[in-house]
Amino acid sequence: MGLPPPGLAGRWRRLFAGVLDWFIVNIVSAPFSWTSWDYVWDSARGVWDRYPVEHTFLAGLVAFLYFWLLHAFWRGQTLGKRVFAIRVVSDTGGKLGVGQVAVRQAVMTAFEWLCCVGLLIDLAWILFDPRKQALHDKAARTVVVHA
Repeated sequence: MGLPPPGLAGRWRRLFAGVLDWFIVNIVSAPFSWTSWDYVWDSARGVWDRYPVEHTFLAGLVAFLYFWLLHAFWRGQTLGKRVFAIRVVSDTGGKLGVGQVAVRQAVMTAFEWLCCVGLLIDLAWILFDPRKQALHDKAARTVVVHA
């Protein structure tokens, strides 16, 4: 991996950019994260019964697409990163590839699905890593730098 590239983004900027991004994602995905009810036939009781249907997969898909598409096609930035003047680049300092960004987001999503503990470990890694990389950054070979 070598020495960190010049201009690594600070931990606080990354935190605030991430909070802003998740706020945006939650607003955009709100229509997809509702619980609705579907009627199913209960043959044992001979009645129609209401059954809750969760739409969290759609909300998760919105979040994945937000981070993947913006990082891949908008100079390695999301709206939050743009506000806080940081961006994601390859660990060699080059431009990100679409597949590289997909790996980064897929690993982050996998950590999120580990009952929040995985996400905490992933993000806490930034505190101790000399290159300020989270585990999803290491997996995709990316770093976050000043824009």
